[in-house]
Parts: sequence; C-alpha cells; structure tokens
Amino acid sequence: MTRTTEIELTNMCLIYKDDKILVQEKKGTRHPGGLVFPGGHIEADESLTDSVIREMKEETGLTIKNPIPCGFKDWIQEDGTRYIVLLYKTNEFVGSLKDSDEGKVFWLDRNEVNDANLIWNMRELLEIFDGDQYSEFFFRVEEGKYSGQLLG
Repeated sequence: MTRTTEIELTNMCLIYKDDKILVQEKKGTRHPGGLVFPGGHIEADESLTDSVIREMKEETGLTIKNPIPCGFKDWIQEDGTRYIVLLYKTNEFVGSLKDSDEGKVFWLDRNEVNDANLIWNMRELLEIFDGDQYSEFFFRVEEGKYSGQLLG
C-alpha cells in the first residue's frame, strides 16, 4: 500500500470586521454572481502562512496580519490527487479593497449571509470559521457524486 499521495495545496481566508465578512464574486464559474471567500494556491517556495498573506494581497488589496488556521476543506480528485484547502481567518489587516482578475471583492453584512449567493460549500465553511465544533469539510464520492460532510 502506497503511503504517499499527490497533493494540491491551496488556502482560503475569512477576513472579517465588526458584523461584516469579505467575499469575492468569483469569475469563471458555472455560478454567475457566486460568492466565495478569497484564496489561492500555495507556491513551492513559500510557507503556508506567507501564501495566505500573499493571496489575500493579490485578490483583495488587503495586507492581512496574524492569520489563524482554523480547519480544512479536502477531497480526492478523479485523478487521485488530494485537493486540500487550508482555512484561515483574521480581522487584522491594512489597505484598501481592490478587485482582481479573480473577481470583485466587497463586504457582506452577516445578516445577509442566508440570502447571499454563496457557492462551493461556503456556508459549511462558515461553521468551521466561526465555531469550534468542526475542523474539516470532506468530500467523498458516493454513487458517482461528491457528498460533503462536516467533521469534528
């Protein structure tokens, strides 16, 4: 049995202030106007923390400080590669919001989350970002379809 697996490492960060969270209207998806939390790929020559700081700067214009790791989102892709999203959060940042090639970024009031067009299991990820009950959102393939589950 092989103990090594090819892994694609990415990150995502919930940036928040007061009763608002930062979301990105993600371009190039099957979900027009779909909202996600910003994030991206980890480069070969950088630390995990440096990668999330860089990605937030590139995608939002903000320089974040002290990102706190809070969980994972992961699944096995069809080619067998494991895709892992490291989840961070912070309310420490400087700078001004700036859209990127990835999409428009804006502050969403928390009381609007239920009606927002959040895609790709962002609601489940909020349970990881906001609480202590869950630390992982894992997808399994069941009957040819992905089925996601929050895990403690």
